[in-house]
Amino acid sequence: MSKRVRTKDQEINNPCLKESNMSYKCLKENGYDRDLCEKYFANYAACKTFWGKVTTDRRNKGIHPFLPPPEEREKVKEEYLSKT
Repeated sequence: MSKRVRTKDQEINNPCLKESNMSYKCLKENGYDRDLCEKYFANYAACKTFWGKVTTDRRNKGIHPFLPPPEEREKVKEEYLSKT
């Protein structure tokens, strides 16, 4: 399997891939000192929490796919954030 295919699959299945990569990059650049990367971890956790709620909500409403495809995520994000 090529790296491109794996990356595309990750983009589809992980809406927080960017935040995850930023956390790993921070760790690498700071000698794996977790304290220096706390804001990246908090951002990643907030992302996972948000998309977890979206997925649960869509599942409860019977909307498929439960996790919106990458091209629809920005629109879904705007809709959910405007409700709060």
